[in-house]
Amino acid sequence: MSEFSLDLNEEQRDLRDWVHGFAKEVVRPAAAEWDAREETPWPVIQEAAKIGLYGFEFLANCWSDPTGLSLPIANEELFWGDAGIGLALFGTSLAVASIYGSGTPEQMFEWVPLCFGTVDEPAVGAFCNTEPEAGSDVGAIRTRAVYDEATDEWVLNGQKSYATNGGIAAIHVVTAVVDPELGSRGHAAFVVPPGTAGFSSPGKLKKLGLRASHTADVFLDDVRVPGRCLLGGREALLERLDRARSGQRSARQAAMRTFELSRPTVGAQAIGVARAAYEYALDYARGRVQFGRPIVENQAVAFALADMKMEIDAARLLVWRAAWMGRNNRTFDAGEGSMSKLKAGEVAVAVTEKAVQLLGGAGYLREHPVERWYRDAKIYTIFEGTSEIQRLVISRAISGVQIR
Repeated sequence: MSEFSLDLNEEQRDLRDWVHGFAKEVVRPAAAEWDAREETPWPVIQEAAKIGLYGFEFLANCWSDPTGLSLPIANEELFWGDAGIGLALFGTSLAVASIYGSGTPEQMFEWVPLCFGTVDEPAVGAFCNTEPEAGSDVGAIRTRAVYDEATDEWVLNGQKSYATNGGIAAIHVVTAVVDPELGSRGHAAFVVPPGTAGFSSPGKLKKLGLRASHTADVFLDDVRVPGRCLLGGREALLERLDRARSGQRSARQAAMRTFELSRPTVGAQAIGVARAAYEYALDYARGRVQFGRPIVENQAVAFALADMKMEIDAARLLVWRAAWMGRNNRTFDAGEGSMSKLKAGEVAVAVTEKAVQLLGGAGYLREHPVERWYRDAKIYTIFEGTSEIQRLVISRAISGVQIR
């Protein structure tokens, strides 16, 4: 039996150092500019593609790690550099996760490479699930998909909200209702290829944080996609719908499978933001002199920094546990995936807020990056399941009661 260890192996350490180097040398120097411009940082995406940090091969190599830790490690380091640019790079992975989780091998080979484009012309992918009346309540999705047997096409109509890379993506993965009588069990996921008629977006939404990441609403007006764009295929869909109609248990619906795959990774992103703010505040407290001594020598400041460090490390352990469980097909019997995202998101908000406080007036200025990290952190208690929804998942898991 192998000895228990929390040490990273050599490959994981090399990955951590490589991504950290890119975050330090490329991402951080560009972060303030792209935050102010509120535009997709295509030059940074291209630089990442050139070194192999942006592309399916990179994600596949991370996923092949049997411990499940490589993807959280890479995300933490990249988002330590900047969350907006980090999401511009990793936002595509949500569409890829949906194709991986619901698609056939043939669909993966066809659609995933298009999500990333090429080194010379990089592209992005988008996962479109949230709607104006269906945020946390994924069962309230109204976008419809109707099969046209005469042409072997699916016709999609509806609106999606807050889609990362929405409207600028080469590939959009859209969840839609195929059988309204079945609720969330009547959902399916579809690929919308580039240039599809009837698919439109009014433009980028203005946000509090993550401003380098493109977020937009998208509209589907009689969008026709070939039958092969139904992830998993029509035969598998009909079998799943028949099981649902007969009351048999079935796999989780498409959107939830995607969120389960991504939850620990999102938690790792939040940890990266929190760690950046903690390290900056620690350095500032060591150098900032008041009343004749560095402010870190004041117990109130030192204790605050100690709490920040402790909470970051605790959140990371929850993320790593959930990532390991997910990679090794361990069920989240106590909502461990939700625990990781919930804790990491709330730690990011608390730590960045405390970093601003420790810097005092300086922390409120754009001259110091803690102001940006504070804005960026808040989304981690909102997207991919709010903190309230994560607590609902955990409470249902531990109690066995359908708590509402």
